[in-house]
Amino acid sequence: MFERMHDLDVDRVVLWRDTSSGLEAILVIDNVTLGPSAGGVRTRPYPSSRDALADAAALARAMTLKCALAGLTAGGAKCVVLDHPGLDRARAFPVLGERIAELGGLFRTAGDLGTTAADLAAMASRCPWVHTQEVALAGAVAHGLLRCIEACAALRGVAVAGLRVAVQGAGSIGAAVARRLSAAGLHLVIADIDDARAHAVAGETGATVGDPSTILTAPVDILAPCALGGVIDVAAAQSMRAWALCGAANNLLASPEAEDALLARGILAVPDVVASAGAVIEGIGTTVMQLADRTQLLDALGTTAGRILEEWRVSGARPSAIATQWAFAQIAARRAAR
Repeated sequence: MFERMHDLDVDRVVLWRDTSSGLEAILVIDNVTLGPSAGGVRTRPYPSSRDALADAAALARAMTLKCALAGLTAGGAKCVVLDHPGLDRARAFPVLGERIAELGGLFRTAGDLGTTAADLAAMASRCPWVHTQEVALAGAVAHGLLRCIEACAALRGVAVAGLRVAVQGAGSIGAAVARRLSAAGLHLVIADIDDARAHAVAGETGATVGDPSTILTAPVDILAPCALGGVIDVAAAQSMRAWALCGAANNLLASPEAEDALLARGILAVPDVVASAGAVIEGIGTTVMQLADRTQLLDALGTTAGRILEEWRVSGARPSAIATQWAFAQIAARRAAR
């Protein structure tokens, strides 16, 4: 892992370990050119510390792109906690909060996959830079995702109301997305490995419950992965039946080749660094930029998605590459202006 750290093109890597609580955490601060770093805390049982570092680095880079493309005065970061049998969460997360507080606001964080509301509350009890309003964050993601779906519909020349959307994941983000899309008149199929959770969201939104093993190939217009990343590999890209991919999962493409497979079939592929940016807009827009209303920034995600897809149609470049180029142009411009 230490050899890998030297290969990363990031601003900082911080390793935290507390033997009394079993805490093992890695923070990757990718870029702070635009402002303090922002990113959630993810908790999962990684195969190794090296795998945890790789995940944190990829997610931190995605956050840098999100912030730049969304017009935020913040950079990207990610913290991952290694879940293991010896982890005492009640003791570990207050310690993590203390460690983050010692950075003096350089890292602004919120929840992510595997980190519970209780974990966040424990961190926030020791750190003022922990955003605990999960409902507001999830709602902001759903708002931005709907705008991006609207951009896809506009390019396709179809109405938004009545479109069929497959939502993979019925957690806080997937549930918020389902509620928002249902209210906008879209027809939903939702699936989750937790069948009870999927049925609960379906009952609330009028969605149909789908099979988690086949949700990626559901006969729909839009596929919206809202759980784990890396779910769209080449095989999935070649077999999916939707004409657009627009999801709130982070790093949902498993490889550049998967994106190529989508584009070869003419599938609209909205970069997830745009489609899933609502939460960081809500968090940074509130706490750092002091914006009373973040709606304009959320609505602009749809405009950005549309511009990226139009550029893809004209140039043939991957939408992900276009998004990355635009983001780093913003960062370079800020650096040059100093």
